[in-house]
Formats: sequence, C-alpha cells, structure tokens
Amino acid sequence: MSNSKKVIVIGAGFSGLAASALMAKKGYDVTLLEKNDQPGGRARIWEKDGFRFDMGPSWYWMPDVFENYFALFDKKPAEFYELNRLDPGYRIYFDKDDLIDIPANMRELETVFENIEPASAKKLRSFLAQAETKYKTGMGEYAFKPSHSVVEYLNFDLVRKSINLQLLTNMHTHVRTFFKHPKLIQLLEFPALFLGATPQNTPALYSMMNYADLVLGTWYPMGGMHEIVKAMVSIAEKQGVQIELNTEVTKINIENGQVQSVGTSKGDYPADLVIAGADYEHVDQHLIDGPYRNYTKKYWNGRILSPSCLIWYIGVNKKLKNIQHHNLFFDEDFEQHAKDIYGDPKWPEKPLFYVCCSSKTDQTVAPENCENLFFLMPIAPGIKDNDAIRRQYLDLILSRFEKITGEKISENIIVKRSYALNDFQADYHSFKGNAYGLANTLKQTAFLKPAMRSKKIKNLLYTGQLTVPGPGVPPAIISGQVVAKEAIKYLASPKSSPKERTSN
Repeated sequence: MSNSKKVIVIGAGFSGLAASALMAKKGYDVTLLEKNDQPGGRARIWEKDGFRFDMGPSWYWMPDVFENYFALFDKKPAEFYELNRLDPGYRIYFDKDDLIDIPANMRELETVFENIEPASAKKLRSFLAQAETKYKTGMGEYAFKPSHSVVEYLNFDLVRKSINLQLLTNMHTHVRTFFKHPKLIQLLEFPALFLGATPQNTPALYSMMNYADLVLGTWYPMGGMHEIVKAMVSIAEKQGVQIELNTEVTKINIENGQVQSVGTSKGDYPADLVIAGADYEHVDQHLIDGPYRNYTKKYWNGRILSPSCLIWYIGVNKKLKNIQHHNLFFDEDFEQHAKDIYGDPKWPEKPLFYVCCSSKTDQTVAPENCENLFFLMPIAPGIKDNDAIRRQYLDLILSRFEKITGEKISENIIVKRSYALNDFQADYHSFKGNAYGLANTLKQTAFLKPAMRSKKIKNLLYTGQLTVPGPGVPPAIISGQVVAKEAIKYLASPKSSPKERTSN
C-alpha cells in the first residue's frame, strides 16, 4: 500500500518512533525529524573510554507493552535484543548494614515482607490482586484512549470497572490500609516519587505500578536500554520512515487553521499532517503562532510537573561487590525529599538517590575490571542549576554511597559527566528542565491532561510524556500507538485531502 500524503513526526523518542512506524506501515510518506545526533530522545547513549551509559531510562518494566508493540509488526523483542529478568530486581538501602533485596520469586518476596512485618504476606497477596485489576484495566483500556473528552469514559462497563480503580483514594492512604512498617511503605510508595507527585497526591490507581514492579518484574535488555531504540529504529526504517537527525524544528507554518509545512534548521518540509512528539510546551508555545496555540503561558505554569533530576555518569577502574544492578538509597526522610520537590521547590538538604550499575549484569558496558555507575537524584524542575551545585551534590551522594555500601570509589573515578536541568532544556527543550513529563495527579489524568489533538489546527496531533497516557517508556510507546490511530482516522477522511486544504 502506498499513499502520497506526507506525515511529519517531530522528535525520535519512543512515542515518535512508534507513531512514525505505524503511519508508514499504513503507507503514508513519513519523515521523522530529530534535533539531536542520535534517535531515542532521553534514551540516548554516551560512550567514553570503553564505558557506555544509558543517558535516561534505566528500568525495563511492563514487558507486555514492548511485546504488544513489536507484535504489530509480526516481531518479538527477542529478535532484537536479549532480555533478562533481574533477580533480585533491585536493592533498597535504609542505612549501613540495613538493606533488603527484592526477589523475583513471589514466595521469596512474601518471606521478605513477613520478616519485616509479621502477617503481611497475606496482605501483600490482597494488595497485589487489587493492583493487578488496576493494571489490566488501566493499561488495557484507559491507556489506549485518546482522551479527547470525558464521553469516552461514559459507558457502563468501564464505569463499573472504574469503581475498583480507586481514583479518589491516594497512594499514601491506600498503602497504609495494608501495611504499617515504614520500610514496606517506602518500598511501595517509591514509584510515586518518579510518577511526579507525593503519595498523598497520587491516585491509588497507580498501585498498578507495584504490580508491574513486583509481579511482572524488573528486566534488562543486554547492551542497555538503547537497544530498544535501535530495535524501534530498525522497524521504522523497514516500514519506510525517513529519519533526519541533526534537524531541529524551528516553526510550524499554518494557514487557514492547517499546517502547510514544518520549518527546520535544514529548510521546510511540506506536511499533510504533523505529529509532535517533542516537548509539548515547547511546540505549543514556541513553534506555533499565538492564535493557534492550545494553551496559554499561565496554563503551562499551572501544571504540576514530574521531577527533574541530577545525573552523574561515573566510570570506575575497580569491581564492586556490595551493590546490585539497581540500588535505591532511602537512608534519609522520603517525605522531606518529596516536599523539597513538590511543596517548597529547592535543592534538597538530605536527598534520596538511585544508583544503577548495569555492568553487574552486562560486561559489554564497561572495560574489563571496571564498573559503570549511574547516580540519579530527583530534584524539582525549574530551580537553579550550575556546575558548582552539581559537584556539591556529587560529593554528598558519593560520601553516603561509600559509607552505606562500604565501597570506596572516589579515588577510582576515571570517567565522569553530569546532566541536569540545563541539559534537559538544551537537548530536549524540556519545560522547566523536567525529566519525566507531567505529574500523574488526579487533576492531570486522562482527559484532564494536555490534549492529544490540537484545538485550532486540524492536522496537528501531540504525543509523548506530556499528553496521554503519561510518563515512562511503556506509556510513551502506547502514546505513539494511540496518536497514530487518531492520525490515520483523520487522513482517511475526505475532509483531510490536500485538495480541500488548498481550496480553503
């Protein structure tokens, strides 16, 4: 099947790659424009002196979402990369000599819970059964709705199922209904810190992430997360997508309420339809003239964003014994750090942080007898960022890392690079330097998120982490699928023909 209609997709992140491949599969002439020198969006890689670092996402959750996407092209993830389930999935440090490993086996996990809080194994089974219901409804039905309006949700079956989703209960209350011990509460609440809100402001619906974590498991694609990007690029190019790197979009040219072309650093690209997978606020506020914008500056400033983060990519010339692939450091107060992100935004005094050491699993990402480390500390978006602050926090988290793990690494660092708010803004035009998109609060869920469809431009649609279904790699892939379906509907309509557009 071939089609002369030209589709321009802006941004080669997960959503843009997914959308472009599906549009090309339908026969459209698709060009994918990417500002940076490699595809993947935040899932780029950085290589230096034999070390290879995933620059962004490092957790592989919800393997079913990846399987379902590849199946659309009669492919399987295994055809592109080797996927291993981590066991333990990750480690949580509460202090020196005070840690828990999260096993892949459910009976072992129940034992972990039981040892911390007697009689909690039965409660865990009940908690995860509820979380499974939410996951299957949320990911199976809610996530694939374009959420143009509330009407999409007004059918009896979905309303009936929604009663069990606990949209009006928050995670803070929900978790404490089952568990009392602070360690178990922190374990179950930690995804909320990355979902972009405090547990008090995160709907209990998102306990489905605990099902994704503890039941579906934590996985790792050998070679790193960028292997997923390479696989999706391969699929897109096989479908006929033309990927243009180092091509920054500078203007969306509109006449009579329709996009005519997309202006870039390399010239204009004519378009019958545009899918914007770049940062939504940047497209809306900086690439489109005022009368055609979906939202005002006040609207955007009123959104609750997910955190940004300070990342340090660290290569050390020694092997480390006392850590796992994924490591969470909860030796300070969770609620105070959350307050420093969402309540009174500032650089935290006593931050929680995360360390990934993928070389524990994958020998290809670091030289022999070396380790690659990825230190990540969630921070508020929009705060001051400079090299002096970054170095200060590196010293702080290295000191705590060494004290808690007993692994001395400060004198063994041979590669290092920082990445924070200013870089997110420079590389991705990220609104206020956020890292994960829009917070998953009740007032920013489903049809209350920024709209996937432009309100004033007939042939412009949005995809990615600032619109539906939300932040994270699996939701981004789903967002690309949903927007492609909407775009195909539009282009299949006689009203979308180029002839009519030029006659208006």
